Amino acid sequence: MHKDRVEGIRKQLGGTLREYWFRLIGDEAGIRAARHAQLSGGMQLRLGRVKEESERQLRDFLRSHRDWDISKRLSQPLTSKGTI
Repeated sequence: MHKDRVEGIRKQLGGTLREYWFRLIGDEAGIRAARHAQLSGGMQLRLGRVKEESERQLRDFLRSHRDWDISKRLSQPLTSKGTI
């Protein structure tokens, strides 16, 4: 799991707990701050997911194209099909 995902989950959980606490004591400004923490945690969680997915896609691409060698392509003569 990516560190951004872990940090995002932690922020969301902390924001939820603070929101419940501020609701209990009746602090509206605290409730807004707690909701802000929840939202920023959600954004960080999504960022971590996107990073993990992009790393996975790059790893899969490199694994499927590991035998690709540009020197083989340069040693073949270039053809000029379709040129004017």
